[in-house]
Amino acid sequence: MDVQRAILLFALAFVLIVLYQRWLEFQAPEMTPAEQTEAQQAADAGDQDIPEAPEAPEGSTTPAVSDEEPSVPTDEEQSATAGRLIEVTTDLLQVRIDMNGGGIRQLALLEHPVSVDAPDDPFLLMKEQSTAKGDDIYTTQSGLIGKDRELPNHKTTYEAQQTEYRLDPGDDTLEVDLGWTAPDGVQYTKRFTFQRDSYDIKIDYLVDNRSDTPWQGFIYGQFLRTFIPPDRGFVLGNVPTFTGAAIYTEEEKFQKFDFGDIEDEPMKRTITGGWMAMVQHYFVAGWFPRDDAAYSFYTRAMPNPGNTRYNAGLNSLTPVTVAPGETGQLGLDMFAGPKEQDRLAEKATGFDLTVDYGWLTPVSAPLFWVLDRIHDMVGNWGWAIIILTCLIKLAFYPLSATSYKSMAKMKKLQPRLQTLKERYGDDKAKMNQAMMEIYKKEKVNPLGGCLPIVVQIPVFIALYWVLLESVELRQAPWELWIKDLSIRDPYYVLPVLMGASMFAQQLLNPSPLD
Repeated sequence: MDVQRAILLFALAFVLIVLYQRWLEFQAPEMTPAEQTEAQQAADAGDQDIPEAPEAPEGSTTPAVSDEEPSVPTDEEQSATAGRLIEVTTDLLQVRIDMNGGGIRQLALLEHPVSVDAPDDPFLLMKEQSTAKGDDIYTTQSGLIGKDRELPNHKTTYEAQQTEYRLDPGDDTLEVDLGWTAPDGVQYTKRFTFQRDSYDIKIDYLVDNRSDTPWQGFIYGQFLRTFIPPDRGFVLGNVPTFTGAAIYTEEEKFQKFDFGDIEDEPMKRTITGGWMAMVQHYFVAGWFPRDDAAYSFYTRAMPNPGNTRYNAGLNSLTPVTVAPGETGQLGLDMFAGPKEQDRLAEKATGFDLTVDYGWLTPVSAPLFWVLDRIHDMVGNWGWAIIILTCLIKLAFYPLSATSYKSMAKMKKLQPRLQTLKERYGDDKAKMNQAMMEIYKKEKVNPLGGCLPIVVQIPVFIALYWVLLESVELRQAPWELWIKDLSIRDPYYVLPVLMGASMFAQQLLNPSPLD
């Protein structure tokens, strides 16, 4: 029995360690004013020239990064340009583009309301808000970098022919053009291309070189965001999930960088292929190169009184050249939307890993695949979960039956084992020897009741993360009062039933000797 108790304690410790590690990993620490001051001083003393392009070879006009660090506009600039926004509406997205910089200021997901109780209020994936806890900012910035020319970046003021664009019925694409002419006569068009039934946004720079010299430049795209940690403490329905930057490379696959990592050590790598993303619970936004050329992937933190601001982005390292009198094009692709696994898998290799199951991905991914197939047949995620759970229990039935039989035999032996305890008292050696003789005679394995349960633990933890990470369950109804499978039961009926069932199962277990 001591061995059985030790194994059960080990299983419990295993579960607690997994949950505690996830909590520590994904809880970003809040910076005190003193820490922000220290971080600001460190940033002032350090090198923050990101993004950057390679140095030009001697005798070449290949541009390199300018000495000026890309920075976020001040609050006054944001207020001044609040009226200079272009509103774009498609079947899935409602986007506001700022003509000062040509970045996305707001991105709303029309098919994903804020809550079941507010079906007409779309979820704002990207936004700029001031809250009691500080600035809540999540926007995009993109532009061109080089040297010896003034190039359009995320501070350039563009012009547009209209301030509202809408994807009309029957149209599959929608183009939004912003224009700017440089002092040297080069004309630039920043073009956003939206598609029907898609969360993809193509961003292109069309360069019309009307100057007398060859033009060369690099493209960059980055996310700018702050992070407001959730309320501390373990609260039902407030389970911590990962929020931060992520990259994918062919060599090292999927890697995550939470905001604490970015503050401790900014990341900068030269990568061929892959993608850069900003990940949060249920939703993701990412930058994708269109070629297999080398790109610089980077993250950085910029302390700010209204909340530390973070960049995560990439820039090309191979210049595009446009001869005088010719035109050229530079572009990046962007995705911004829910973590629907079919869309993510189609977008890029490894992008579906942003549905973060952690180290249990080899188990969780097949479980979701089965869950999705069941949903295709029954049409309801709640019933699909119940059927999947029954299938898992059925698959483990031989182990469970062995466990229950072993526990039933152990329960019958309890009176005899209790007699041994009374007979031998504190003489553990003799009592254990007598117990082993009884186990051998009755053909009972004292570990048979717990080992089958230990085997099942990783599978049900994997199922837990499937249910936690799947955006498909967000606001998905089941039956009766259950209108959203991603939040807790408002009346606690299901937890009470689960507790009752656990109590009933506990009655099947043998009572401990002590």
